[in-house]
Amino acid sequence: MACKVVFRSAALLALGAVLCAGAGAQQSAKAPPKAAAKPAAPNFIPGLEPRAIEILKAASARLAAAKTMSFTAVVSYESPSRLGPSLIYSTKSEVTLKRPDKLRVLTLGDGPPSEFYYDGKVMMALAPKENLVAIADAPPTVDAALEAAYNTAAIYFPFSDVIVTDPYKDIAAGLKHAFYIGQSIVVEGTTTDMVAYVTGDVFIQAWIGAEDHLPRRLYAIFLNDPLQLRHVLELTNWKLDTAVAADAFGSPKAATAKHVAFAAPDAKPSGMQPPPKSQTGKPKSGSTP
Repeated sequence: MACKVVFRSAALLALGAVLCAGAGAQQSAKAPPKAAAKPAAPNFIPGLEPRAIEILKAASARLAAAKTMSFTAVVSYESPSRLGPSLIYSTKSEVTLKRPDKLRVLTLGDGPPSEFYYDGKVMMALAPKENLVAIADAPPTVDAALEAAYNTAAIYFPFSDVIVTDPYKDIAAGLKHAFYIGQSIVVEGTTTDMVAYVTGDVFIQAWIGAEDHLPRRLYAIFLNDPLQLRHVLELTNWKLDTAVAADAFGSPKAATAKHVAFAAPDAKPSGMQPPPKSQTGKPKSGSTP
């Protein structure tokens, strides 16, 4: 039996739906077949997937075997805005490495340009725009120099895991999960294998060249960050085992620059006293926090 109803209001529409349903039930005693239930998503099984580990180890071996390397690193990171949604800030660095004891990092922007040099004996941080230079004695390897630069002057490079002696060793120390995602041809038109892994308290998704085993892009999120802000590292212009000029790991600009202490930017001069506090424990008005 056909059901013809002219609907003039939302109430009549609802009533018409009920009448149509009743008419349909009288025509057939059998209820219409139910739609097939969607298959449940497979449960995630934590652990270390062999294929993902194989890709990470191959990338590490390729990097560790290089006597020299250079690449361009673009680092982008999110920071909350006053409106709520995150803003993205980026820096671009040209990196040159010669194992075991030479490193140059030229950071061109955004922000004030900076230069870092390490020649196996000293490490030097140069601010060319401000004409300032900080120089300190350094340990005899790149790995140790990176650690000393961080501990002494809070100098940190997001691509450090790429240039250390054994990249996989640094990852494996805190590796909890690793799984293979699939392949992509989006990054520079190169076929890459995508893997995701958790090391320490950082979740990372990496795009690694399927043919050359070189890392091309990494997304990182700190798991203990309540905002889940993303950090992105793009690695391009790879050159391995090419000749590097002997004078590449120093700068003549340092000779005329004003010397400052090789220390963290917020380090207080020796002997400086803390600011006076009010009875509430907060710094008094006008004092340095």
